[in-house]
Amino acid sequence: MTQHPLQQKTFLLLLTLVTIAFGAILWQFHGAIFWGMVLAILFAPLHRKMLRRMPRRENLAALCTLGLCLVVVILPMSLITVSLVQEANAIYERLRSGQLNFGAYFQQIVAALPTWAVGLLERLNLTSVAQIQQKLSSVAVQASQIIATQAVSIGQNTLEFLVGFGIMLYLLFFLLRDGRSLALRIGQATPLDNEHKKQLVTKFTTVIRATVKGNIVVAASQGALGGLIFWILGIQGPVLWGVLMAFLSLLPAVGAGLIWVPVAIYFLATGAVWQGVVLTLFGVCVIGLVDNILRPILVGKDTKMPDYVVLISTLGGMAMFGLTGFVIGPTIAALFMASWDLLASSEESQQAPPAA
Repeated sequence: MTQHPLQQKTFLLLLTLVTIAFGAILWQFHGAIFWGMVLAILFAPLHRKMLRRMPRRENLAALCTLGLCLVVVILPMSLITVSLVQEANAIYERLRSGQLNFGAYFQQIVAALPTWAVGLLERLNLTSVAQIQQKLSSVAVQASQIIATQAVSIGQNTLEFLVGFGIMLYLLFFLLRDGRSLALRIGQATPLDNEHKKQLVTKFTTVIRATVKGNIVVAASQGALGGLIFWILGIQGPVLWGVLMAFLSLLPAVGAGLIWVPVAIYFLATGAVWQGVVLTLFGVCVIGLVDNILRPILVGKDTKMPDYVVLISTLGGMAMFGLTGFVIGPTIAALFMASWDLLASSEESQQAPPAA
């Protein structure tokens, strides 16, 4: 049955409007929906193994996979978050009471510098060491206040967090159970060539799996190693600094060095030579090698994207979408590159002369 052009345009307009409206309704819980989709993609192979062990029992297989997801991913993250909040509050209290004084630490570093370095600071318009101390102290206090405020806001928004968490688990269960049929329906409704759809879907799932698994393994490894060496050297709040190193390790190339390098410089400048040397060697030879060895194997090999594209897309994604941007950014970049590759290959095939 053929449709009149006006009817077809009206239907397309209606389809666009209801799609936008549905997206606006879901946007309130976009984080929970996104992570539900990500976890469903990550645990889909495990769910398929469960189905082979218990055929025709889709609900039980999805429920068992969901339980393993809770034990493997969500429970450890909850325990780390509780420890992080406790240590952040402890450091904030020490800053407020004056037990931690970053201005004094900076003064010790400046006192250990040679005369030419102090003169260079003055020529760079950093004339007053006291001003720098004040700025550093204010930045440290503001950072600790932000951490404490976020911890309090998490407590105040417990209901909203629980609702989002429940939606994520609820959606994850149904995506595991009905994901295959849902993907087929979306594929049938997408107006693209079948080969293009297959390549784009493959690229999408590959990038999400590689980005999440690779970055989480690298972040967990660097955070654990950084927290361990901080604990061995007797630095206050090793869990907090370990979590910060894990978070910063989501940024390729720079990562955890933004935490341990200043601490190593402080040790060397204040006469704690062996601590500074140990931390520097450990940071370069152990923490750095984790990034240089594991990330190309786990992320770059599967995504087939250059490191600079991964870095820029990660930074842009996190700036736009927050923490979830470390997955969304590289995924959009990979789909962008894959789409242009498909366009270029299709144009080349059209321009190729016919075989004689």
